[in-house]
This record gives sequence, structure tokens and C-alpha cells, in this order.
Amino acid sequence: MDIALDEARRAFAEEEVPVGAAVVFEGRVVSRGRNAKESSGDPTAHAEMLAIRRAAQALGRWRLSGCTLYVTLEPCPMCIGAMLSARMDRLVFGCTDEKAGAAVTLYDLARDSRMNHRLEVASGVMADEAARLLKDFFRQRRGNA
Repeated sequence: MDIALDEARRAFAEEEVPVGAAVVFEGRVVSRGRNAKESSGDPTAHAEMLAIRRAAQALGRWRLSGCTLYVTLEPCPMCIGAMLSARMDRLVFGCTDEKAGAAVTLYDLARDSRMNHRLEVASGVMADEAARLLKDFFRQRRGNA
């Protein structure tokens, strides 16, 4: 989660919503990602999506069985969908997302028995630090720094 938080800090410095992610396979980090929607003009450039794409490239396969995705904010439905499609094993995230969380808050897509795959989910890991980054970012954006 430390690596995901580092990526979130980098996103903050780049004036992107500070969300960071990392994919781990067999105990080593195979990819990282941070939000890049603003700089890329790509609505799918979420930290998780970028980390998943890079992990597939690094491992040379689309099926990411055995991988864990660490992310600072609870993923949205698009990102959970990508994790399920990639057959990832596990999701570990920091703070919940009351507006778009699809792992535990608004939806439980990661463990929905109607899906063709399920993810193990661990939440609340370094949540205070992840939430603080988001609050500081939006406070600064509103001019209340």
C-alpha cells in the first residue's frame, strides 16, 4: 500500500485526483498506476486501469491470476469489472468511496455470486492517509487550502 500511496502523492502533484495503485504478483510489484484522466483526456485512465494494463504487459498475459491489486480508494464499477475480467485474485484498498465504491460501499461486485469470477477483498488498509490526501486535494481545489 505504501507504493500505491506514493503514486497517489504523485497524482496530487500532477493535479490529478490523488489515487494510486500497484499490482503485486508472487511477492513483487509488477506495475504501478495513478490517476491520469486530466493529463491524458482519457475517462478510463483510473489508477487501477493503468496498473492492470501495465501488469498484463509486464506478465505477457491478460489473465492476472495470482495478482493482488492495491489501491488507495475503493474502486468504481469500471475498475472492479476490469479486475474481474482479468481474473485477479485479490483487492486491497484504503478508504471507501461513498459516491462510486463498487467493492463494499454502493455495490459488492467483487464478491457477487452472479459474476463469473470473484475477488477476495480487504478494506481500510492505510485508510486515514489515503482519505487525508483526497481531502487535502479537494480542499486545495476549492481554494480552502
